[in-house]
Amino acid sequence: MSNTASLRPQPAASEHTPLKARNVAFDWADTPLHWIPGDPFSTHTINVLHLLLPAGERWFVHVYKQVLPYIRAPRLREDVIGFIGQEAMHSQAHDEVLPHLKEQGLDPAPYTAQVDWLFEKLLGDRTLPPGRARRWWLLERVALIAAIEHYTAFLGDWVLNARALDAKGADPTMLDLLRWHGAEEVEHRSVAFDLFVHLDGGYRRRVRTWATAFTALVFLWQRGTRFFMANDPSLADGKASFPEFVRAGRRGTLPTTGAMARSIPQYLSRTYHPSQHGSTEQAVAYLAASPAATAAEARTTGGA
Repeated sequence: MSNTASLRPQPAASEHTPLKARNVAFDWADTPLHWIPGDPFSTHTINVLHLLLPAGERWFVHVYKQVLPYIRAPRLREDVIGFIGQEAMHSQAHDEVLPHLKEQGLDPAPYTAQVDWLFEKLLGDRTLPPGRARRWWLLERVALIAAIEHYTAFLGDWVLNARALDAKGADPTMLDLLRWHGAEEVEHRSVAFDLFVHLDGGYRRRVRTWATAFTALVFLWQRGTRFFMANDPSLADGKASFPEFVRAGRRGTLPTTGAMARSIPQYLSRTYHPSQHGSTEQAVAYLAASPAATAAEARTTGGA
């Protein structure tokens, strides 16, 4: 495997930090169905994370374990191992929200079955002969993860700065889950892209897999939001719409359409590097204050 990129993106070295998984735990007993008070649409739009991430991040881990033997740079290998640990914890934490949603009358099983099929079957391992075909499929998935991670880092940076959620009285436990996860996404935002560049870095592959990832994310997210709104037992005629998404962005309870649009040329720039966007310092500061992360650290230290 060789790097075919014509221009190597330059990382901001000061943005690098050693990665570690934090064994967090959350108590959902007091979290209401609409954890953003009076705003079921924003609540359920963000709730789609709980549907997508468990299967998606298990898939990340599965692919990266296959990639480890190909990594020649010691620090990158260390970063990928730290990334694997964090993503496994993210998957578990979001998975544990699903029984709580079911208790509140929202059974996510019909939707999560479709997501599981996407990652386990459509994007899963294929019976391919050793050599070029098998290597191509592995590199395609590495590039897809890099594109997806561009958006998880975008969302992580957004939620760390979404003061409108605090102003609206969003449930503190759910906010801590989202901001702990978002902070780790910002913390490790360069790993997937650095791995892609290390193994291949081809610009045509980057553009092609971005288009696939972006299209799939938009489709799955709007489908998930519609699913939640239609099945919310407290809503007589729950519907999701793009105009409502735009309004929520203006209120600050969701990302703005403008910010999302600007994220596209960022990733498609030949000189793009994830370290150019978001702040590791801010992410690490939140992780040092997060109730779940500090409790996990105390348990680890106490058990040492």
